[in-house]
Amino acid sequence: MSQKNETTLLVLSFAVTLALLAAGSWWFTSHSGKNLGTLTGSQTPTSTTSSDARVSRNQPVQERISAGERLLIPSQTTPEKQAAAEATAAGDYQGAVSNLEASLQRAQNDPEALIYLNNARIGNQTSFTIAASVPIGSDEDVAKELLRGVAQAQNEVNQAGGVQGVPLKVLIANDDDNPDVAEQVAKYLVDNSNALGVIGNFGSDVTLAAGKVYQQGQLVLISPTSTSVQLSGAGSYIFRTVPSDRFAGNALSRYMLETLKKKKAAVFFNSESNYSKSLKDVFTTDLLGNGGEVIAEFDFKGPNFNVADAVQQAIDQNAEVLMLAPNSAVLDQALQVVQVNEKRLPMVAGDSAYSPKTLQVGRGNAVDMVVAVPWHILGNPQAEFPKAANQLWGGEVNWRTAMAYDAAKALIGGIERNPSRIGVQQALSTPAFSVNGAAAPIRFLPSGDRNQPVQLVTIQAGTRTNLPYEFVPVSK
Repeated sequence: MSQKNETTLLVLSFAVTLALLAAGSWWFTSHSGKNLGTLTGSQTPTSTTSSDARVSRNQPVQERISAGERLLIPSQTTPEKQAAAEATAAGDYQGAVSNLEASLQRAQNDPEALIYLNNARIGNQTSFTIAASVPIGSDEDVAKELLRGVAQAQNEVNQAGGVQGVPLKVLIANDDDNPDVAEQVAKYLVDNSNALGVIGNFGSDVTLAAGKVYQQGQLVLISPTSTSVQLSGAGSYIFRTVPSDRFAGNALSRYMLETLKKKKAAVFFNSESNYSKSLKDVFTTDLLGNGGEVIAEFDFKGPNFNVADAVQQAIDQNAEVLMLAPNSAVLDQALQVVQVNEKRLPMVAGDSAYSPKTLQVGRGNAVDMVVAVPWHILGNPQAEFPKAANQLWGGEVNWRTAMAYDAAKALIGGIERNPSRIGVQQALSTPAFSVNGAAAPIRFLPSGDRNQPVQLVTIQAGTRTNLPYEFVPVSK
């Protein structure tokens, strides 16, 4: 059989694999531990979702936001949780507390239930309020990862007596990872005078769009996941706990030059994603500045993009490394590159490749691929955060949960210093501001960026996950 026919069959096989994954209700989430299944699998009851649980983009924005009176996450609906939402809407907070505690007995890993439980315990008491704007409608697993970090921080501060004795309430908003929807949510939260800060958004394009509204409305926004360099200096009210693409691009180019001892790269990216373009540009600039070169760029969204042709063209042009900069929307295409490459060339990638799908679909072909992430649970095994997270959720968590936890901790620290919108902004902007995060102190540069390096991880065979592969830190 010819090489071209073999490659075509490989791509067809990949498509069938993805179809089977979709049909099989794949529940595995982006975590690296033996207890992964407990985070979205066997402990999570599934049922038909109430009409409140998922809203279309043309419905009123208030139906996308909840303090407990409506359910937003379809896959984790239980009878008790539905009863709790009805009790909350009716002002029966004690009934809501009882039902939410029962629901968490069924599904320990449900962050929506824990947030609503803490809110119900507050009831009509005076409280401080923050919000979390997450992509429930477009990527429910990611939304739950982010909400686990927020819920853990809220739970900790309220169990300790609150912020200066005042409990913390959290509003959950579903923005679908859509710029237009996120702007509507932002306007609603800006108009809510109780809100002292917002954790969000997921994608860089969405954060850039919503950030303009928050900046104009003078309401602090802290993104746990948006890494585009365009967010640096986007506004005095815009911060992030995730390191900028400058750190990831630099780390990957340095790894390629210094560890792999390679100089020529072919880059795969999505021209429709600000994050993807940002990471590509930083990697390219750093590589060129240190004696390397990018011999070809391939756009996943290009009109004539063909994975088999692109990989072969990269090899024919003497590429020594494949650099993958997909966003979540084109991760499937990036994994086609992984399969077609068949380990012929070493690969490096941005944090969107840190996904269980990469392990499940890439399998042996993904072994040794290096991914730049903000945090890994094995990077600091003695830290308190991962131990507490494991106990709270019944399994290990990933970098998105850690960065969302840090975003919530930063807002709590700002509120503690000055519980007003402008007070929170001024506190976070002060050079002396510092609060303890998941693995390191949280401090912000004048640009709103976090001054923290990334963690390089690689894919290896292992026993810590439900799959025969796992992400592990790159040995220094």
